[in-house]
Formats: sequence, C-alpha cells, structure tokens
Amino acid sequence: MKLYYFPPSPNTSKVHAVALHLQLPLELQFVDISKGESHTPEFLKLNPTGRTPVLQDGDFILWESTAIMLYLASQVSNALWPDDIKTRADILRWQSWQLAHWYQACQTLSYENYVKGLLQQGEPDPQMIKRANEQFHQEAIVLNQHLAERDYLVGDTLTLADFSVASDLTYAELGQFPLEPYPHIRAWYARIEQLPAWKKTAPQG
Repeated sequence: MKLYYFPPSPNTSKVHAVALHLQLPLELQFVDISKGESHTPEFLKLNPTGRTPVLQDGDFILWESTAIMLYLASQVSNALWPDDIKTRADILRWQSWQLAHWYQACQTLSYENYVKGLLQQGEPDPQMIKRANEQFHQEAIVLNQHLAERDYLVGDTLTLADFSVASDLTYAELGQFPLEPYPHIRAWYARIEQLPAWKKTAPQG
C-alpha cells in the first residue's frame, strides 16, 4: 500500500500513526501541498479534491483520512477497530462528532492563530476567533465530561476514536486553544502523545 502524504497535516499524521501502531507496511509518497503538488493533473486523478492523504492499494484508491483509517484497521484483527458492532458504532459516533463539530472549532483556531501567519495570509480575524472559541468550549465541555472517569473515548482501551479526536489538538498550543478549564482532555491528550506511533508521526510546529 502507498500513502500519499504531507507530514505537517494532522489528517496525514493520524493515518500514518494508525498504520505504524498496527505495524502495517506503507510506501510513503511525499506530496508538497505548499508547492501545489496536490493540484497537479497526476494527483487530481487520485483525489479530485486535491487533498492529502490518499491511500493506494493496488487498483483501489481511497481518500478522506477517516475512511483510510477504517480501511487500514480492517486489514488485521486489532483493538483499534474491534469486531463488536456496538463498539464500532461508538467509535463511529465519536469520529462523526469530530468531523461535524470538534474539527470545525479546532481547525479555525489553528488557522487563524497559527497557519495564517505562517503562510503570510494576513492578521487573525477577531470575529472568527471569537466564534471558534465559543464553539470550542461548547464541544470541549462534552468531551471533558466524557473523559472524567475514563482513559480513552470508547471502552477501556485505545481505539480509532482517540486517533481521530486527538489529531485536532496537534496545534493546540500554537493555535492558542483555550484548554485550561479542561483537565481531563489535557490528561487524555498527554496519554495519546506518549504513543510511539504518535511520537513518530506528530507534525513539528
């Protein structure tokens, strides 16, 4: 299997981390999106949206990081994506929440407070930051309460849900996320950061 990837991207790094955690061999193909390489005719044949990551497994091409994670975790028996249908539904519930709600707040804060300046795209928008902070608190309250008496999001062990939700905190410090009121989120994320696969793939801000 070949992974077309851009290491600074949390969406790329979580996919790569899952593969390493499961000891699945991947051929890595670097795509420098900062130089427009994800919008070349060749790449757009793989992913018409012009985004990384993309997984190629023979003739099968798959894009969207959550789908790739599920595909990788279905290759071998493992605890990240167990056979129990209720556990799988719970994992998908948290991944759906991440995509629909958590990501929206985290991505905006990362962009406005960090990426925007990095790419010299102007000053942070105070109104965008205000709205993103409000949304972040709304979602973080739920996540923090859920983690109050557990180490991981689903059951008592690490699953794909943790990889999905944790990825949005990759640039929490640089993005000035208001994490101070949420000790359970901070403790949980610290556990994720200690995973060998996470350490090997975490983007360096």
